[in-house]
Amino acid sequence: MTESNLEFRIFTLDLHEILKQVVEHKASDVHFKVGYPPVVRLVNGSLLQPKNVPVLSTDEIMALIKDVLDKEKLDLWTEKNEIDVSYFNHDLGRFRVNVYADHNGPSMAVRVIPKTIPDINNLGLPDAVKNFCNLEKGLVLVTGPTGSGKSTTLAGILDRINVNRACHILTIEDPIEFLHSPQKALITQRELYTHTHSFVSAIKSALREDPDVIMVGEMRDKETIAAALTLAETGHLVFSTVHTIDAVQTIDRIIDVFPHEQQPQVRTQLASTLQGIVSQALRSSADLQSRVLVCEVLLANSAVKNCIKEAKIEQIYSLMQLGKQDGMQTVNDSLQKLKNEGKILLNKLTM
Repeated sequence: MTESNLEFRIFTLDLHEILKQVVEHKASDVHFKVGYPPVVRLVNGSLLQPKNVPVLSTDEIMALIKDVLDKEKLDLWTEKNEIDVSYFNHDLGRFRVNVYADHNGPSMAVRVIPKTIPDINNLGLPDAVKNFCNLEKGLVLVTGPTGSGKSTTLAGILDRINVNRACHILTIEDPIEFLHSPQKALITQRELYTHTHSFVSAIKSALREDPDVIMVGEMRDKETIAAALTLAETGHLVFSTVHTIDAVQTIDRIIDVFPHEQQPQVRTQLASTLQGIVSQALRSSADLQSRVLVCEVLLANSAVKNCIKEAKIEQIYSLMQLGKQDGMQTVNDSLQKLKNEGKILLNKLTM
C-alpha cells in the first residue's frame, strides 16, 4: 500500500460523500480502519491511501458503521464481531459491506457493486462458461479468492438466463449484491439474516418454493454443501461459489469437509450432479490500468465424473488438458492466450 496523487476533493465524515468520491475514482473497494485514512483499491488492483485525508478514530468509524447497520444488524455485529450486509444509496447504487473488528477496533470494508448487471459477453469468459446458462439441472461452481469476480460472473450467468428463459430464479445471498429485474424469469432474491436465518434453512425451504434455478451465494460449510448437493440431485440447476483456487482443490475441499465414512456417498453425489467448475482470478493488465480475468474451466464429462467417484482426483488435471477441444482450459492455457493477445505481461505461468 502506498501514497499516491489520489485525493478526495472534499473530506468529510459523511458516508454518502466518501462513497461518492470512491465511485468517481472508479475504485472497487474502500477500507475504514482505526489509525488509517480511508484506504481505496483502484480498478487496476492497487491499494492506495489518499494523501490529503486524516486518520480515523474509533468514534469516527463507529459513526460510519451506524450509518450502514440498523439496530438489529448492529446488535448482531456486536454479538458476532463480523457481519455482511448490503447498503443502498439512491444516488450511488448498491454496496457490499463487511463490518468486523480487529486489534485496533471496529473496521469496515465496502465494495462498490456496479449499477448495471454486466453482460456476460463482456466479462472475458470463454464460451464453455457461457454455455452453463443453457443447462437444465446439475451443479455449477464458480471459485476463486476474494475479489476475483465470482459474484460478477454469477450475475452475468443469471442475467442471461433471466433474459432467455421463462423460469423461476431463486438466489440466497449474504448479502444481496446485484439486483435482478424480471425479464422472462420470475426472480426471488433472499438475503441472509434479513429474509432467512441460514443458507441451510433457505435451501431446504427452496424445495417448497418451486424454483428452476437456484444460486447459493457460498458453499461455506458441510451443512450448506450437503443441502446444495441434495438440491442439485432433485433436478434443479444450482450455482454456487467456493473459496478455492482451482478445480481440483474445489473437488477435494467439498469431499474432505465430510467425515471419512460419508465421503464415498458425497463422491457419488458430486459425480452425479457436477456440470462444471470455473476457477478465476484477476490479473493486472499489460498497461497496468485495469485487471483482466484469468480462468480455468473444468467440464464434468464421464471421465471426470468417474475420477470423482473412484477418488482419482489427481487425474483430473490431465483430463482438462485432453479436453481442450470440448472447451476445457487450464490456468496456463488462459494465461498464454491473454499474453498472446497482448492483454497481460507474462513472467511466469501462475494464477
